Amino acid sequence: MIQILFEDKNVLVINKSSGVSVLRDRSGEENLWPVIKNQYPTAKTVHRLDKGTSRVMVVALTRDYQKRLNYMFAKRQIRKYYVAITAGHFPSGKTLSIKLPLKKGRKSRYRIAGLREQIRETPNGWNITSSEGLESSSRVRTIKNGPRRSLVSINPQTGRTHQIRVHLSWIGHAIVGDSLYGSPTFSEQSWTRLALHCHRLILPGIGSYIAPVPQSFTNGIECH
Repeated sequence: MIQILFEDKNVLVINKSSGVSVLRDRSGEENLWPVIKNQYPTAKTVHRLDKGTSRVMVVALTRDYQKRLNYMFAKRQIRKYYVAITAGHFPSGKTLSIKLPLKKGRKSRYRIAGLREQIRETPNGWNITSSEGLESSSRVRTIKNGPRRSLVSINPQTGRTHQIRVHLSWIGHAIVGDSLYGSPTFSEQSWTRLALHCHRLILPGIGSYIAPVPQSFTNGIECH
């Protein structure tokens, strides 16, 4: 079943659940796209989505809107806001910047273009000097700290694959439940899903759409 946040003749906005692929993947598990196409035969994809991430998802319903949205994503005009549970106490008090370029790693993973020990932590965030990789920038602010976890808000300034997951992992605050970039067997990182949710998507000139943060995220920072 599709949870619809908004629809008109041009665009469909839904709340995608965690653990559900939008398109067919190598697992062979059911995916969301046939369900969408069955209800909206003219539906067209416009952006990449992680299987584990729950989020606001936008679908174009016309060819012209697909072109318009693809252009907006390519030009970084679309603003996205995420909430995540991270391992450890994330620094609180102000919005911090993570400017760490990414490059392709092994087995479909991504990594920072440099060594972990070369990452510099400053009062304003984290950065690294590197001539490699693709520019990658995120802004993060603590919402609440728990005993051994934190609830944080993330606004990616760029849209690299797995950007938020890699950034948080490499600065020592992996997202809870992330089996690709974290260690979910550790008690502070163990959870039933990837604790990453895109709760707001702003399409300039079109609209702002919100998928409520799961209640479990507030409870999830209480790790014993």
